[in-house]
Amino acid sequence: MHEAHGVSIRQGCQAASLPRSTYRYERRERDDSDVITALSELVEQKPGIGFWQAFDRLRRAGHSWNHKRVYRIYTAMQLNIRRRAKKRLPARVKQRLFEPGHPNQVWSLDFVHDSLWNGRTFRLLNVMDDYNRQVLWVEADTSLPSLRVIRVLERLEESRGLPEMIRVDNGPEFISHKLDEWCRKRGITIAFIQPGKPTQNAYVERLNGTIRRELLDLHIFRSLDDVRQKASDWQNDYNYHRPHKSLGKRTPMDLLLNHEPL
Repeated sequence: MHEAHGVSIRQGCQAASLPRSTYRYERRERDDSDVITALSELVEQKPGIGFWQAFDRLRRAGHSWNHKRVYRIYTAMQLNIRRRAKKRLPARVKQRLFEPGHPNQVWSLDFVHDSLWNGRTFRLLNVMDDYNRQVLWVEADTSLPSLRVIRVLERLEESRGLPEMIRVDNGPEFISHKLDEWCRKRGITIAFIQPGKPTQNAYVERLNGTIRRELLDLHIFRSLDDVRQKASDWQNDYNYHRPHKSLGKRTPMDLLLNHEPL
């Protein structure tokens, strides 16, 4: 209107219902280099820092940028994406599957996952004596951290004693320094299998498959108490009544009571 018909800017803005301040607005490029530099240095020193920690530290350092500006730059730099460093495991030496010659020489531990009827997941911690394939414990819960593993071993210590060695995979519950310290104080050796080599823990892997077929796949579990009750019944049948081909058609308790060599 201004260029083609000679209408003044004021009249043109009034006719178009456009504020004159909006018409005259010119976008100015922001210089965010100072904020970018400060955030980069901060994150380099503290890789796991979150936004509000970063913002508060910048304020304490004397910067007056408001949180909206800092957050805009923080997200543009993709610092809000959690960077998870890959945990490096120590080298695991390949070990032949050791065949124990007496009870409490080697125990194997492993986890199995499943879900309740309402979709809530749970885990089973299976503990077995490799000598006679006896299931020593089946612990069921939604979460089984390393402290819970230690608690199970302490219960078994009261009723059965402790093994000379436990064989486990490289799960976070087993590589925990708490479990390592607990075992070291009691003279127990932790034998870690190589990552991706479940056959090095074949006894408990076979047990996991049996639990899957004979317990988890056959029942619909309504609650954790239901899981624990059915797991206890299954454990009793497995140890006392189920013949094992690898044990010469004997049960684990037959072999334990007679203490016969395999």
